Amino acid sequence: MQTDLFSDLLVIDCASFIAGPAAATVMSDFGARVIKIEPPGIGDSYRNLFRLRGSPDDIDYFWALDSRNKESLALDLKQPAARAVLEALIVKADVFITNFPFPVRARLGLRAEDVLPHNERLIYASLTPYGEEGPERNRTGFDTTAWWARSGLMDMVRATGDTEPALSMPGMGDHPTAMALYGAIITALYRRQLTGKGGVVSTSLLANGLWSNACQVQAALCGYELTARPPRGERGAMVETYRTLDERLFILTTTNPARDWPLLARAVGHPEWLENPLFATPMDRMANTAILVAWLDEIFAADTWDNWRARLEAGGVTFGIVGQIHDHIADPQIEANALLPEFTDGSGLRTVDSPFQLAGETKHPPRMAPEIGQHTQRILEECSTSAADIAALTMA
Repeated sequence: MQTDLFSDLLVIDCASFIAGPAAATVMSDFGARVIKIEPPGIGDSYRNLFRLRGSPDDIDYFWALDSRNKESLALDLKQPAARAVLEALIVKADVFITNFPFPVRARLGLRAEDVLPHNERLIYASLTPYGEEGPERNRTGFDTTAWWARSGLMDMVRATGDTEPALSMPGMGDHPTAMALYGAIITALYRRQLTGKGGVVSTSLLANGLWSNACQVQAALCGYELTARPPRGERGAMVETYRTLDERLFILTTTNPARDWPLLARAVGHPEWLENPLFATPMDRMANTAILVAWLDEIFAADTWDNWRARLEAGGVTFGIVGQIHDHIADPQIEANALLPEFTDGSGLRTVDSPFQLAGETKHPPRMAPEIGQHTQRILEECSTSAADIAALTMA
């Protein structure tokens, strides 16, 4: 029988939406038991997000993704009996994850100083929008505001300098931030192995936004003025997007034009370009970018993506398809690496795997995310809750 790497770990997911809970999801992928605490009746507000996008009331795809493998315990944490259950779980737990605003944590007794005295081995994992300290520590925020907009990514990721900045996609900053929180938790568990003591780990959406935009932030710290992106036809022909006969976009990229220019010229069937004085040096090619882009536009538009992909691969050219969201469903590369595993309920529905593997370890097959309070009765019984309190806590 398979023994999962984290099968001896109990994680309390006392958080909402994505960035905090997704760190628990990654732990569950390696077998940790994760108990999701959510309000009775309404559940985590994340459950309603997919309806706000105009989706039919069918499969809550957000919830299926980030709450797989978890058990749902519906508790009103304002009730004394519920607090007793939570404390019974904290005593046994290895990790406690929360992203509630600090004023809410204070009201509910969920601050580190409230939780850690019950279990000196516990890792208290705190996720905030803007950090643990400072004038904005109590502000609410999402990845759109704290990771994407505040970090400068929103301002810089534009097609050109005069293009309106784009909104981020749901979870775009949350999932990378969850990986940072996961890494902090695992680091703290290693320290606990050495010292026997738990403690507090933390990260924020802002810190992860700055890390994601770190090359540009570092440039600013070093005194550089970063210019806006130039329009198409001025960026350089070897770092440009092109369209094929069947309307697929792809992008070329290079870090070594002297090496890659001959590869491209030969791959597109024009080795004579290597003798053309217009393109003799990188400076010449940049000065004549508009000409070269126009020629490449005509060439790439004359054949299909499948044919160009084969030719560019054979020629050693570095390129990438501009993926469309449904491409991934039948992508043989994704399939070969098992990046979209099936849920175990036999429905054939797949999910997105957490983004790393550990040689010699098999991830726990993903179970479908729970209904609100699906495991409440059993967990309350495990916590030796009285019959009267169970009846009160599970009352609809």
